[in-house]
Amino acid sequence: MTLTQNFPVVRRLLAATALLNGVISLPAAETRAAHRSWPIYGGSAAGTKFSALDQIDRTNIAQLKPAWIYRCDDMTPQPASTIECNPIVIDGVAYVTSPGLKLLALDAATGQERWRFDPWDGARGRGVNRGVTYWADGDDRRILFVAGPFLHALNAADGKPVRSFGREGRIDLREGLDRDVFFMSVSATTPGIVYRDLLILGSNVGEGPALGAPGHLRAFDVRTGQRKWIFHTIPHPGEFGYETWSPDSWKTVGGANCWGGMTLGAERGLVFAGTGSANYDHFGGNRIGQNLFANCVLALRAETGERVWHYQVVHHDLWDYDIPCPPNLVTVEHNGRRIDAVAQVTKMGHLFVLNRDTGEPLFPVEERPVPKSDIPGEQSWPTQPFPVAPPPFAQQRFTAAEATDLNPAARAAVLKRLEAMRTGDIFLPPGLQPAVTLPQFNGGGEWGGASFDPTTRTLYVNSSSEAEWIAMTAARPPRDTTAAALGATIYGATCSACHGFDRPANPNAPSFATLKNVKERLTRAQVLELLEKGRGQMPSFAAFSTLERRAVVAFLLGEGGDERIAAAELTSNWAGDIPFVATGHHEFRDPEGFPVNKRPWGTLTAIDLDRGVFKWQVPLGTYPELEKRGEPPTGTFNMGGSLVTAGGLVFIGAAMDERFHAYDKETGRLVWEFQMDAGGYATPATYEVDGRQFVLIAAGGGGKPETKAGNAYYCFALPPKSPPANKGD
Repeated sequence: MTLTQNFPVVRRLLAATALLNGVISLPAAETRAAHRSWPIYGGSAAGTKFSALDQIDRTNIAQLKPAWIYRCDDMTPQPASTIECNPIVIDGVAYVTSPGLKLLALDAATGQERWRFDPWDGARGRGVNRGVTYWADGDDRRILFVAGPFLHALNAADGKPVRSFGREGRIDLREGLDRDVFFMSVSATTPGIVYRDLLILGSNVGEGPALGAPGHLRAFDVRTGQRKWIFHTIPHPGEFGYETWSPDSWKTVGGANCWGGMTLGAERGLVFAGTGSANYDHFGGNRIGQNLFANCVLALRAETGERVWHYQVVHHDLWDYDIPCPPNLVTVEHNGRRIDAVAQVTKMGHLFVLNRDTGEPLFPVEERPVPKSDIPGEQSWPTQPFPVAPPPFAQQRFTAAEATDLNPAARAAVLKRLEAMRTGDIFLPPGLQPAVTLPQFNGGGEWGGASFDPTTRTLYVNSSSEAEWIAMTAARPPRDTTAAALGATIYGATCSACHGFDRPANPNAPSFATLKNVKERLTRAQVLELLEKGRGQMPSFAAFSTLERRAVVAFLLGEGGDERIAAAELTSNWAGDIPFVATGHHEFRDPEGFPVNKRPWGTLTAIDLDRGVFKWQVPLGTYPELEKRGEPPTGTFNMGGSLVTAGGLVFIGAAMDERFHAYDKETGRLVWEFQMDAGGYATPATYEVDGRQFVLIAAGGGGKPETKAGNAYYCFALPPKSPPANKGD
């Protein structure tokens, strides 16, 4: 019997799905079906990543083994592909994405492939996708999926495009932003959220100094693809917040985008989102002011996009301290009463706990003075908000005192390098002299966000504590230069965020092609054409002058070292009105390749949200090389989120040791781990099929942790129980 034929089952499933989306409530007897599935990114509309399933628990976790492994067929070792997908599981079907951004439907109990959708028509897809969105009305069941600049609507039963949606089943996300962005990069790595018949969606946009697309939030009709509303995160004239920018910022500044996903409180009709920094990330002289609604927690009317409240966690961002993940919707006991709240994880290691109705902090937040930028033309904000409670869950200071103590040689080497660098507390602004940043530009907290146990009102958040360094340089050289040197400057500011600075593939964006050997793959004419027209996720750089394009090609191909360019010839089209740019995000390691600051370098923290205090904090992951030397777990840089269950466990991959871990949620004790063949830089899901609980995680490797690529989905379960003996035998 097919799903569509079994109407009573479908009706109950759709009702349970609606429950987890926050749209309706169900009698207690029917809520169990909701817990057996994982129908939405993060497990529920509240983003809690919590499951009431308890078949797998502390007493039997040692028996947990792979039930099946599915291997994708489109992994690329170089550039290293990755999988960051949090699967959704509905009626025994798991919907996942591959390293090449294909959409796959798998039997959730066996891993057998049911269908696949290739948005690239056989070409190689690159990029990141963290999941998909499900919507249903009767027999009309759809999967909404973004690849490149296109939002696709697919039939959930067979993966075929829904031709009545947009143009033949897809819409172009570059359209409908109230600004011409056709030659700019617009996509969405994290799925949107459904409210009734609306898909509310954020975006990924370019972050370089040239013109970038704005990160406005939009709602689309799930049936037709028509845009129903837009919220300008960079306000237009006459809109609230417009005065917090330079007068023309709404025409030229990009970013302020929600790239980490959203949560939904349907009982209030509110959608909650966190936004990122405005671009350019590291210079804001062209966007003078506080810059609302960049770096804000937003509460909007889901039906209309109207702002209800906002809370800004970074003013006039110069550090790329985006809000990287959706706020968790939580309920806490505060001052003797129960309060609905949102808990927002940040890259800085701050956790803001805000009243869900008003946006007011439940714990005090202090505006503290921070160092002033010395870049000409910059007007950095004099203060930044610091929550008094909970305490920071990541390191926020780096000086000589915090330099590594791993061994004397490592410490001496790091201290020597620090002699030429600026160090201090968090919010040290980028300057012409190299400055150390901790947490680094990838956090602290990241897109995996936090999981929340509503039975104990405990939040679990993983974070990284590794330092990087940054330095600024003039976008327009003040004197004569060479073509290659000019190209290096342009490349460092516009390309290195994706491709790395010294032309290898950037570990922070492994899905982009390495440019280290570009001259072996492309001719000069082909590189020039690529700059002018763009390709795939790479936007066009047609705004560059002929001279600027020639300079970039000279740098990439290792030519132009003797070609002199007079300062008078330079127009800086590539940088627009940005006079100073960063030379890149530079990792900072000791001579053996380990982080330069003291351990732990990655942690998992349990936070009591009633009191705003830590329950425990433990290192997350370890370096096998140090483990062999007898070092206790050091923690590592980590990407991906956690899952907490009623079985008393916190499941998480995330760490560079490429292991899948389970921790006792009450004590933080590591109770189980499994060595996968690649890193699990994704958030796991759990569900039940035929009375058996499964835990599913992508082991796609690659990614920002810079480990080898992987191609697998690992699904774990307890051994099946033997059937009872037949007493008649």
